[in-house]
Amino acid sequence: MPKLLLIRHGMTGLQKEDRYWGSTDVPLNDLGIKQAEQIRDRLAGERFSYVYTSPLSRALDTAKIIAAGRRRDVIPCDELCECNFGYLEGLTYEEIKAMHPAVARQLGRMEAVSFPGGESLEQFHTRVQAFLKRLEKHRPHDTLAVVAHGGSLRMLLCRLLDLEFKHWHRLKIDRASISIVDVYPGVSILSSLNDTNHLKHF
Repeated sequence: MPKLLLIRHGMTGLQKEDRYWGSTDVPLNDLGIKQAEQIRDRLAGERFSYVYTSPLSRALDTAKIIAAGRRRDVIPCDELCECNFGYLEGLTYEEIKAMHPAVARQLGRMEAVSFPGGESLEQFHTRVQAFLKRLEKHRPHDTLAVVAHGGSLRMLLCRLLDLEFKHWHRLKIDRASISIVDVYPGVSILSSLNDTNHLKHF
């Protein structure tokens, strides 16, 4: 099975505050576009065969920038969308405590949380891990770019590394970061996690 370049999208205008943006489709801001360009430059020496992405515009536009000039199709995959936070979309934790106190208590036990009007973490995990079925058609020497979100990339890493999905929030995946996993039959090896050395500050 192939080598995976797991890439989180760049910054959006709605991510300046600590709000729960999941399935809401928000675009990259100017900084996010520059971050995507820096990812593209960082990966200039990588020969990847395919680019998979969440269809949400912040990931899709990041993927298109990365793929520019490579003559590679950008393939949207619903499985890679961020968690659907339902009625919590756009709220801060403090607002959730005030409006949905029972859910706020669940957030302290991340493995048990279920977002009203959205997904449970178990449903989210099941959806994201279905993406790995796509890898079965690839050759062992393929390199694939996978552009998605903090939550979906954490869930993928849990599945690849045989971690229980309740530990997903313990993995740090910053915006515009790159993580690298080499996938072999029966085992996956994490060679880089949350690399942001390519980012320059503007």
